[in-house]
Order: sequence, then C-alpha cells, then structure tokens
Amino acid sequence: MLDRDPNNAKRYLYSTKTKFEFQFGYSRAVRHGNVIRVAGTAGLDPNGVPVTGGIIEQTRRALEIMQEALEAYGASFHDVIMTRVYVSEVANIEGVAVLHGEIFREIRPATTIVKVDFIDPRILVEIECEAVYGGKDE
Repeated sequence: MLDRDPNNAKRYLYSTKTKFEFQFGYSRAVRHGNVIRVAGTAGLDPNGVPVTGGIIEQTRRALEIMQEALEAYGASFHDVIMTRVYVSEVANIEGVAVLHGEIFREIRPATTIVKVDFIDPRILVEIECEAVYGGKDE
C-alpha cells in the first residue's frame, strides 16, 4: 500500500501492513523525491514467520518482497544502486550470492555483505536496497 506522507509532499510511504511496521513505527519502503529506500527485508510469509526450506527460499522471498515494494513506485531491480545483505552465518553467503547474482549480475549495484545475529534465530538473511526512481515525479 502506497501513501503520500501527510507531513511531506515529496515523501511516499509503502507498507506491507505487518505488525512490526506498526509496532516499531517504520515503512517497508520510502520514496523521497527520486530516491527509494527499501528497509531490511527478511524472507517472511504473510504472517511474519520466516519461510521454511533454507537460505535459498528465504533469500528468494526477501527479494520478492523487495520487488513488490519497488514496483509499487513504478521502479524495478534495474533502478537499484545499492544493496546491503545481512546473513546469520558466513556459510550462507554462497546461497544468497546465487539469487543476488541472478538478479543483479548485469545491474551491478554497490553491495555490502555483513554477518549478524538476528533477533529471531530462524531468520537466515535480510536484504535492503536503495534505488533511483526514473519515473515521472508526482
């Protein structure tokens, strides 16, 4: 769901309506002017539970959620200029790289990969991105 920020006419907020967005007071994505920032996105199902199967399945789901947020603004992965990937285990980097590479191999955004401890130990990966919106500014 895309809403214009009532406090700033140049800001648009995208929400997936998860309990965490409301609880912590954040948006899944924000567009300000021509820049879109998608918050750290884990591979969660609609109930906020990490998808099962492993690193490939969680990475795929996280990227799907990111794609939905970008598309809500009329953008795509081709507009992405930066990704940040957080993994629970260094060994997971290889699995993430498979899908990240499929999507971004030709786009080649700046990328950072960091090993972290997630609050929910079932989460294996979280990805965030920044994009430059190339569409008509509203």
